[in-house]
Amino acid sequence: MKLTSDEAREMLEIFREKLDNPLWIDHSIGVGNIVKVIAQALKERGYDIDIAKATALGYVHDIGKYTKNFHNHAMNGYKYLKDKGFDEDYCNICLTHSYLNNDITCTAGELPDPNENLFLTNFIKTHQYTLEEKLINLCDLMCLQNGKACTVDKRLVDIIIRKGAYSNTQYHVKETYKLKAYFDKMLGFDLYNLFPEIKNNL
Repeated sequence: MKLTSDEAREMLEIFREKLDNPLWIDHSIGVGNIVKVIAQALKERGYDIDIAKATALGYVHDIGKYTKNFHNHAMNGYKYLKDKGFDEDYCNICLTHSYLNNDITCTAGELPDPNENLFLTNFIKTHQYTLEEKLINLCDLMCLQNGKACTVDKRLVDIIIRKGAYSNTQYHVKETYKLKAYFDKMLGFDLYNLFPEIKNNL
């Protein structure tokens, strides 16, 4: 079963009513909105990307946080969407969105134990990321908790201030900038140019 962007938004709003702190919902909506803008620009340049699907994935990437167990939100989100009957390629975004470079250790925050969840570790290692998934990886790192678009610089600093710096932090930062450069190259210009509001969030 496919997931539309409207359905994804409705899902988030249902959870908003049940939560004391809905910041992750504002962030998720922001990510989806940023994804839509970049996906449209990529489409206009001839790239094969599903704008509606990418937007929906952006909205639900953090859906696993509805349990308030943020540590396991990747698996919780995957199971939630799977139990709802959505196609695997929609469920997978919950697993892939936090991990760059096909590496469970290339993530923000504390260095994960690869043996804690072998399913997740092996999935990240062997999964061929789609263009939509790579875009959500980037846009997750271009969106503050309040849903505002920002530079990856500001977002990375925000994460480090909140979560701390660890042995994998430099690796994650480097891969984030590589991912940004990857999409800049595809577009043929600095993708920040698509977001004039970013300068207001510096």
